[in-house]
Amino acid sequence: MAGDILGALVAIQGEINKSVSADLAAFAQTRNWLNLAVVMPLGVLFGAVHALTPGHSKSILASYIAGSTLSLARGIGVAAVLSFTHIMSAVLIAVLALPLVTRTLVGAGRAPLIEDLSRGIIALIGLWMIARAWGFMSRHHENGAMFGVIAGLIPCPLTLFTMVLAISRGVPEAGLVFAFAMMLGVALTLSVLAALSVLARDRLAGLLARHGATFAATGRALEAAAGVLLLAFGLRQVFAG
Repeated sequence: MAGDILGALVAIQGEINKSVSADLAAFAQTRNWLNLAVVMPLGVLFGAVHALTPGHSKSILASYIAGSTLSLARGIGVAAVLSFTHIMSAVLIAVLALPLVTRTLVGAGRAPLIEDLSRGIIALIGLWMIARAWGFMSRHHENGAMFGVIAGLIPCPLTLFTMVLAISRGVPEAGLVFAFAMMLGVALTLSVLAALSVLARDRLAGLLARHGATFAATGRALEAAAGVLLLAFGLRQVFAG
């Protein structure tokens, strides 16, 4: 069932990708901004669907929020920062033509050095959350925005593809417009995930409290579990790469 859903998402994403390529080619010929504006909702859909496929730090975001003390609004804010960084890192790589990008057939569109840096810092955040859960640090200073930046440092390969294609056709401004639309779509999906994570965390804490567990003890347990997950994910990805 899960495989069928993933296959459908990938197929939809492929069709949208073809459409984006065609729209960029058409804009390069006509320079008609009205026609480009008409297809912007497709860019938002592209980003939203793309964010549902593997990657995009969804598990990292959910784990962090589940073990944090962030409110619903701040959790959504973290998702927005992560989305912005995820898209803009790809835009900057394309515009600046950074030599960090892999040009092999298998790894095209990836920036291994930046990705390893992001994952290494995420592992450190996991250690920090474990230490905080054990009482070695205060839990009152939650910098969710910084986490969003770190988790979003892994650039979006499809945004990178779109930007490189737009630049190669001499219409980088169109690539930027599509990147903005895709960012809105990614932010929409990740914000829903963040909201669900906050609600699930609070509901679990309330349920445990009714069975005698204190909110503070539940919070520490959730934070420790989230820290272990982040540490394991970060280390696994760094050494796997």
